[in-house]
Amino acid sequence: MKKKALIVWGGWDGHEPEQVATIFKGILEEENFAVEVSDSLESYADVDKLKSLDLIVPHWTMGQIEKKYVQNISAAIMSGVGLAGCHGGMCDSFRNNVDWQFMTGGNWVAHPGNDGVEYMVNVKHSSSSLLEGISDFKVVSEQYYLHVDPVVEVLATTRFPVVDGPHATNKAVDMPVVWTKRWGSGRVFYNSLGHVANIVAMPEVKTIMRRGFLWAAEGKILYQDKEENTFAASGNGSGNIYTGMGDSQ
Repeated sequence: MKKKALIVWGGWDGHEPEQVATIFKGILEEENFAVEVSDSLESYADVDKLKSLDLIVPHWTMGQIEKKYVQNISAAIMSGVGLAGCHGGMCDSFRNNVDWQFMTGGNWVAHPGNDGVEYMVNVKHSSSSLLEGISDFKVVSEQYYLHVDPVVEVLATTRFPVVDGPHATNKAVDMPVVWTKRWGSGRVFYNSLGHVANIVAMPEVKTIMRRGFLWAAEGKILYQDKEENTFAASGNGSGNIYTGMGDSQ
């Protein structure tokens, strides 16, 4: 049976959301997903439908969202559905909604130098094999400075400062670029690269997104398998005794 994914795009046109959504759709279809693409936040209105998915891919910069829609997405991810996205389409969405920021793991605050900054993306050694085989690479784009949840597992970073600004009088910092985290039983994946479609289409970025989509979407099946095995091992009909968060990051 095909896994099911929902891509919801919109918000600020400068991030080329429709074009990026088309690239994401192509990646997922190559991986045999059944993909629904929507340009309406009303796609988040039906919590039962969201829970039936394997993956939600938001690509909506700024804007506003009904609190209930974020609650629905949260409930779906907590049940094991994956959440994966990039750049401002996931971590510069709905600036007034702190629940969204808590769930996604971070929020954009600045991109010193704006677009056209040349910087390095440094792949980190971690417990995750998601970026295995990908070497450090150069990008000419926006360099995202984010406020980041300390629980995330950082898979790639970039060094600040590259350009001058008020932040440059602080010590150098390695800012997360790619990370994973958990939300209930679900997997959350984020990549800060992807200002416009041609950045998303870079071979390194496209590979990172492909792996992130697959990793996030796997979480639901793995969680359900563990839930069923735990229930069977309990030897009674008292209900689900599983209390963990799925396999390790």
